[in-house]
Amino acid sequence: MALTLAEVIASIQPADAGAMRRALSRQRNLTKPPGSLGRLEDVSVQLAGIFGTERPTIGGKAVIVAAADHGVVAQGVTGYPQEVTAQMVLNFLSGGAAVSVMAGRVGARQIIVDAGVAADLPEHPGLRSVRIGRGTADISVGPAMSREQAEQSVLAGVEIAIEAAESGADLIAAGEMGIGNTTASSAITAAFTGASPEETTGAGTGRNAEELAHKAAVVRRALEVNSPDASDGMDVLSKVGGYEIGVLAGVALGAASMRRALIVDGFISGAAMLIAQALCPTVRDYLIASHRSAEKGHSIVLSHLKLLPLLELDMRLGEGSGAVLAMPVIEAAAACLSDMATFGEAGVSDRDGNEVEAPIGP
Repeated sequence: MALTLAEVIASIQPADAGAMRRALSRQRNLTKPPGSLGRLEDVSVQLAGIFGTERPTIGGKAVIVAAADHGVVAQGVTGYPQEVTAQMVLNFLSGGAAVSVMAGRVGARQIIVDAGVAADLPEHPGLRSVRIGRGTADISVGPAMSREQAEQSVLAGVEIAIEAAESGADLIAAGEMGIGNTTASSAITAAFTGASPEETTGAGTGRNAEELAHKAAVVRRALEVNSPDASDGMDVLSKVGGYEIGVLAGVALGAASMRRALIVDGFISGAAMLIAQALCPTVRDYLIASHRSAEKGHSIVLSHLKLLPLLELDMRLGEGSGAVLAMPVIEAAAACLSDMATFGEAGVSDRDGNEVEAPIGP
């Protein structure tokens, strides 16, 4: 029987504090100066809390790329035609996109989701269709979708994440594709953080100064017309969000319910995490920020979520590309905590010069 959203949220438990304490103790006794692995140490302890063991290991990896269209493109907020969304979905499926290449290099399974592409897509064994609608409505004149559609998108994401976890994925990356979705993400970010549209709205696919001012004005109009309630994540999603953003919010909730790590990608993925956190604050325990996007609103998102990114590469592609790039770093963090020897195990003197005997036997 399908779970309700309330049931999913109720099933999400905080990270295992006991496992994190044990992991921190082990981390302090590994054969290295304390703190010398920097952020890797923090990530490893977080993984211990997520997986409930002081020696976390990473099995399978998956990147979920949700695609959908946005009615707000009618306002001239992007330099690319809406048809590009469907064309890029086909590119993902043929392995030609950046995230597809990167996923292949790191051994991550690619899961492509039609959350609400406006064009018809051919059937493909690699395409998961949960199409809630043929693109959202124009947020500058009214709500993006109904509240029922918003909940449908989130639940679809929950189901996909649970299936990925049951198929062996321990790391789940949240990626997206949708012409116009930086405009929706700018509105979501402004709604939750209180930052102005001028602060949250960036170049997206490449806007000049005049075009950027117009885009920010469209975001401001969307907020004025819809008055999204920041205390209600589903209200924000339905009024100024996107179908793929709802799916990714659900992916985060589903991953957390299965005690899997959710790797946040860039600005749009981050906006989806704002929705997820509004629906269930505990989901924050399961989020790992992969990188800081060059899209300026992303820093505001990361600050609001209290997430520190692992990479700084001036990327702003989306698709889950930054999240996939971070996977080997996260794997290395887990491996160092789990597989490095402690001073006692290696027979190495500790920082005070105390001699420690190596254990006998293998």
